[in-house]
Amino acid sequence: MAEFFNNSWGLAPWAANTLAALIQVFLLINVVAGGALVFIWLERKIAGRIQDRLGPTRVGGKFGWLQTLADGLKLLTKEDLMPNGADGFLFRVAPYVSFCASFAAYAALPFAFDWVALPMNVGVFFIIAVLGLEVFGVILAGYASASKWSLFGAMREAAQVVSYEVPLGMCVVVPVLIAGTMDLVKIGEVQQGWFWNWLVLHDPFTFIIFWVYFTCALASVNRAPFDLAEAESELVAGFHTEYSGLRWSFFFMAEYGSMFAVSGLAAILFFGGWNGPLPITHWLGLASATNPLLHYLGNLLGMINFMGKCVAGVIFMMWVRWTLPRLRIDQVMKTCLKYCTPIAAAMFLGAVVWTYCFPGGLWLPTPRPMGDVREEWLGSPRFESGAVGTSSAADGAAEKGGRAGRAAPSLALRASVGPARAALARSASEGGGGVRPSPESGHGG
Repeated sequence: MAEFFNNSWGLAPWAANTLAALIQVFLLINVVAGGALVFIWLERKIAGRIQDRLGPTRVGGKFGWLQTLADGLKLLTKEDLMPNGADGFLFRVAPYVSFCASFAAYAALPFAFDWVALPMNVGVFFIIAVLGLEVFGVILAGYASASKWSLFGAMREAAQVVSYEVPLGMCVVVPVLIAGTMDLVKIGEVQQGWFWNWLVLHDPFTFIIFWVYFTCALASVNRAPFDLAEAESELVAGFHTEYSGLRWSFFFMAEYGSMFAVSGLAAILFFGGWNGPLPITHWLGLASATNPLLHYLGNLLGMINFMGKCVAGVIFMMWVRWTLPRLRIDQVMKTCLKYCTPIAAAMFLGAVVWTYCFPGGLWLPTPRPMGDVREEWLGSPRFESGAVGTSSAADGAAEKGGRAGRAAPSLALRASVGPARAALARSASEGGGGVRPSPESGHGG
């Protein structure tokens, strides 16, 4: 976008970059704020259906479309209260810290092949790290409120989020291992084609680890059955007991924004990202990089696919919330330490072995094995031309240095195991009975 403003409008580079950044921030804020309005209304309707009632029906007609907007206007007119003993600065800053942490994750979240605000070759790591910062806002809110209920809720949230980051990180590493990159754009492109190229179907271990990821994501965004931080039956409302009005609404905007972000991350890591179950984009010739209109239509169709998967993930979280009972704090920690972490570790090891033994995926023999897909996008002119931004340009330059530098994890694993096997064979033929460490390996005496 900055290049367009620079070349077509003749703006200086700093002005073009500033204008592009402002437009992208405006679009992302509308996605987060507008999405929160829609999801709040949607959750009320889903909760109503599950509880055998209608939900909102008064404001905006039969389906109560404008109920959330009316609630937003009510929040704006509410008095902004703060307890006498509260820390004024931290109390006011805490909601914005939570919202900014959730909002910043969208900067690296690709909505289509070219539609990402800030392309990063470490996009996965960035999103996980930034989403984890949301807990700082919760801790600040609990500490600054001068209320024991708020402090208890904040401490629960901190313990829960920090604990579940361990299995969550293990789950995220598996798609990164299979794709051989932390660039979310490339991970999405690896899964192009038919739906059996999606990483959730790559092997049984990735299928299981997706459900572990979903469980950990529920805990990380403080959704039921892991919503102990705001357990109203025990802690009134937890860390935001003393908040009211607009500041209270920022906590919920951050929560719904994080729900969409973790659903988007799951869509890219496990469900093909912007690629549909059928390769319609390629059938219609919309993947052309030379025709701007076709390329734009391809990205638009990809964004619709991606948004549909994200909304489906959010709806599934809502269904879980209104179906399962809330866990106790000991049950929450037990679920993390005794189930999620060991299962994630076992599935990670299983995925490593499977990727080494069956690089083609679960459906062998497949007409497009994962190795061929990787080679296709690695040799794609769209990546070599730097069409996806600085990260792709850097990777394209690195690829020119040779194929060895871009080998997939399975190939790298084979490359590392191959010399060891050869040394073992030579040792066995010479009667050595084992492999001796060589001086070059750095382990020799």
